[in-house]
Parts: sequence; structure tokens; C-alpha cells
Amino acid sequence: MYRRIIFGTAIAAIAAAVLPLDAAAQTYRCITKEGKVYYGQTMPTACIGQVVEQLNAQGLVIKRIVPNNVQMEDSAAKEAEEKKKMAEATRVKEEQRRNRALLATYTSTRDIDEARARALSEPTTRVSEIEARIEELTKKRAALAKEQASYTGGRNPPSTLTEQITDVESELNLQKELQSSKRRDIESINAKYDADKKRYVELTGRR
Repeated sequence: MYRRIIFGTAIAAIAAAVLPLDAAAQTYRCITKEGKVYYGQTMPTACIGQVVEQLNAQGLVIKRIVPNNVQMEDSAAKEAEEKKKMAEATRVKEEQRRNRALLATYTSTRDIDEARARALSEPTTRVSEIEARIEELTKKRAALAKEQASYTGGRNPPSTLTEQITDVESELNLQKELQSSKRRDIESINAKYDADKKRYVELTGRR
């Protein structure tokens, strides 16, 4: 019995002696954003604000200390990645929907060309009308300017003539703006049907 007590006491003493040694053997390690590695029996100053690993005497990681700022950065990065994945999934879903609609609308590239012609009919006609009106106004402006120039020798042109010139200039500028707008519409329509035709060929292999 006495021997058992002595043996147990010896084991307890050895364990008490070993524990502090293990604790002292623990090391802190971190890698900074610049790629530098720091070690220390206590946490190195350079590791403050960084992810720190606590190593045992064998060099194995027994604990990982993540500061709040890194946790927030990781959380923000995960959130951004999730948003990116959701946006990509939405894009793919919308593209698939458009492809189905395209194939349900057209049976050949000829159908697309015919749809293009119908869509271009109104703006093309309007451009022709506007161009004719611009030509008419340009001629009228030239005639009025010639009449205005005939008033020489200190004679002033009548106010009605000046008003006519102003009105013609104003309408001419308006018609030119309408012309530019309709031409942009034509470009937009052609771009849309070019894209539809290209995608139709890619989906079906038919030209």
C-alpha cells in the first residue's frame, strides 16, 4: 500500500513537471500579407491583426486564432462570391430563356431577315421623309438668306424676314435631330437582329 502511494505521488510529480515544459514549448506563428513568417513563444507584434497559429512542441497546429477584422474580411469575401455566383446563375437562366424564345419564334434565318425588314420599315420611311424635309428647308434657308443679303446701302430687312429665317433654322435643327434619332433606331434594330441571327446559327447550325 505504501509503495502504491509513493508510486502515485511520483507520477503526479512527473506530470506536474512535464506540463509546464509542454506549455513553454508552444509557439505562435503567423504569415503577414507580405508573405513574411514570424514565430515566437509569445505572440509576435507583427502578428497582431493577422491569423495566428498556435503550435505544440512537435510543430503541429493545436489552435488557430482569427482576429475580428480577418473574420469580417472573410465574411465579406464569401458574400461577394455568393453574389457573383447568383448573378452568373441569373445570367445563365436568362440566356437559356432567350434561346428558347428565339427557337420558338423563328424556324430559319430567313424568318429573322423578314422580321428585320418589318422592324426597319417605319424608321427607314421616316428617315426618307425627314431627309426630304431637310432638303426643302435647306433650299428655303438659302433663298431667305439671299433675300436678306439684297438689303444693302443701310437698308434693314423687314422683321418678318428675320423671323422666317429664325423659324427655318429652328425647324432645320429639329429635323436633323430627328434624323439622327431614327438612324440610331435603325442601327439598334440591325444590331438586335444580327445578334439573333448569330445566336440562331450557333444553336441550330443552320444558316
